[in-house]
Amino acid sequence: MSNDSGATESQKYLSTRGGDYGLSFETVVLKGLAADGGLFLPHEVPVAHDWRSWKDLSYPELAFRIFSLFISSSEIPPDDLKAIIDRSYSTFRADEVVPLAHLQDDNLYLLELFHGPSYSFKDCALQFLGNLFEYLLVRKNEGKQGKDRHHLTVVGATSGDTGSAAIYGLRGKKDVSVTILHPKGRVSPIQEKQMTTCTDRNVHNLAVTGTFDDCQDIVKALFGDAETNKDLNLGAVNSINFSRILAQIVFYFHSYFSLARKSFSFNVGDKVRFVTPTGNFGNILSGYIATKMGLPAEKLVVATNENDILHRFWTTGRYEKNPVQEAKSDGSVKTDACKETLSPAMDILVSSNFERLMWFLSKEFAAASGSDDQSSKKQAGQDVVSWYQSLKATGGFGPVHQDLLENGRRSFESDRVSDSETRETIKTCYQQTKYVLDPHSAVGITAAKRSLARAGSYKHISLSTAHPAKFSEAVESALKDQAGFDFEKQVLPDEFKALASKETRVTSVENSWEKVRDIVKSQVEEDLKAEASG
Repeated sequence: MSNDSGATESQKYLSTRGGDYGLSFETVVLKGLAADGGLFLPHEVPVAHDWRSWKDLSYPELAFRIFSLFISSSEIPPDDLKAIIDRSYSTFRADEVVPLAHLQDDNLYLLELFHGPSYSFKDCALQFLGNLFEYLLVRKNEGKQGKDRHHLTVVGATSGDTGSAAIYGLRGKKDVSVTILHPKGRVSPIQEKQMTTCTDRNVHNLAVTGTFDDCQDIVKALFGDAETNKDLNLGAVNSINFSRILAQIVFYFHSYFSLARKSFSFNVGDKVRFVTPTGNFGNILSGYIATKMGLPAEKLVVATNENDILHRFWTTGRYEKNPVQEAKSDGSVKTDACKETLSPAMDILVSSNFERLMWFLSKEFAAASGSDDQSSKKQAGQDVVSWYQSLKATGGFGPVHQDLLENGRRSFESDRVSDSETRETIKTCYQQTKYVLDPHSAVGITAAKRSLARAGSYKHISLSTAHPAKFSEAVESALKDQAGFDFEKQVLPDEFKALASKETRVTSVENSWEKVRDIVKSQVEEDLKAEASG
């Protein structure tokens, strides 16, 4: 096991697979993925005993209070952390950063997370991560020249929004190369344009023949290859990077306090239901950590599309990839592990951050069986290794122990939403409120309305994860018959209109981590030459 004494006891980090412990926050941010293939978590989730006193804080002030519980002041001094936060959220179009919209009656609210530079919830984390990378690299490279400088190679996989958000967060940053992999033909045209029209020298896009899961596997293979990791100083922008999870905790607290201000029948201390459309489980995991800190959520509702591995887990206790048969327009049938849907950012079968939740649930199960804290953590690491070896070898694991599953169900519910239901929700929401939902947010609202039918005594906050302009095909197909609806006038921002005339820069590559590795190495060599020449 490796140890890094750079953090105080309350801010140390470990790997879900047991191979790393005692790591500093800086190490965790720059490494991204643990050497044993696991994901990083704090040794203990800090309890925010004074969280009620945060209710009137601005978004940057709230972020500072939350981040300070996870980042030692000896690593990042408070004034420096405040400056990073202020810089990160000054780029948002909304004064509140993430405004809460009242959607239906007094029980259904929509949290708008798409007011950042790339019009996606990913900006809430990746604006912060980009500035954090820059801060840590400036400090690391102070007084160094040439080959002595630490050059970070950021590699990420995207199902649509992470790519553009990462690019907006890292473009033009010194000592950073960023390469984003996306599944060729499986992201929306606007999302592809957002990524591939960025001409900053340090930004590179790869279109991979395959699915998002293939892209994610390639990224994990690169991190798992010791020689590649060492040669390139790899860094992660996907939600495998814990700073992504950390930054997203903020908007759960902020929306809760916003609800208390907006609703006369809701007070700080009351329980709420959060509904989160999710594919990779990072966004809703942040909500789970918020509840462990003290935020009173009655349930976290996992909203999936037809790629429903998460919903099937909460239903059966089994986590397994099921091949999906899809009828083609020519009458043939295609069998694919991942179905293409109207909500492509959720077309994922292996949800990376689910591993973090399984570590928590295993640790709590071991503790309930009488194990002490150290033994519980060790058992959790062993269980995660066993489960994920099975997932790799057989395509699944489980069923997990019933007590472990029931413990998870105390925090989570789940729902599955089809494409036809997604389209219908976009239409009915527009008819009733004139509000235009993107398809991912529509998955959330569909699940939220079902949850209201089950638990209508609780307020519901459903998370709107992307601007509807990013998914023109789905929105226009749902609203084409609505009188007076004009997508270009009502939905499309001027920034998106301007993308149509811009040149694109993208490299196509087959589904091979070795081929991707070779391209990335070549790109980094060019970046280093350009930096050396000024």
